[in-house]
Amino acid sequence: MKCPFCSAQDTKVLDTRNMDSDNAVRRRRMCETCGNRFTTYERIESIPLIVIKSDNKREKFDRSKLLKGIMLACNKRPVSMEQIEKIVSDVENKLYSSSKKEFESSEIGQLVMERLRILDEVSYVRFASVYRKFKDIDSFMNELAQLLDERKKN
Repeated sequence: MKCPFCSAQDTKVLDTRNMDSDNAVRRRRMCETCGNRFTTYERIESIPLIVIKSDNKREKFDRSKLLKGIMLACNKRPVSMEQIEKIVSDVENKLYSSSKKEFESSEIGQLVMERLRILDEVSYVRFASVYRKFKDIDSFMNELAQLLDERKKN
């Protein structure tokens, strides 16, 4: 590491600490040439995920948008904030662990719906009604019928 004061290459690490839930490392260093101390940070470089919207526009994945959508679907339902956060984290982890870096918004919506269906059926239907853009009562009723059929099988 190059010293910011004298540009010497010989620096020594005095202290190392994890930061930001282990996503960054803080190192306290000392230049062996001039004796000045300085701090450096190491962070994992992550390639941003891109969401391809239904109109083919691309935008950076925004965790807070996903969280907001799920919170709206779960409003006044017996679903804790911890459960909602877990869904968001699960979906985000699945996306980041994929070899792809661009995802259709429909893929992300499907991942959320799979988890909401297990967690709370009413929240699932609320989310699905926005995600699938039900055009009329028949398409809404078809979704409910599938949900009821699934429940009878289990």
